Amino acid sequence: MRQPMPEFKNEDEEREFWATHDSSEYVDWSKGKRAVFQNLKPSTRYFSTAS
Repeated sequence: MRQPMPEFKNEDEEREFWATHDSSEYVDWSKGKRAVFQNLKPSTRYFSTAS
């Protein structure tokens, strides 16, 4: 049985959680479906994840 998905106060809290936990404990990836995103355009801005 999978664990319930935790609720997060903000993106930083969520990012920190997933950096230290395995998503397979929370998500059933066997039910995942492939997605195709057509007509995506590259970003014109650079987003750094470094603090």
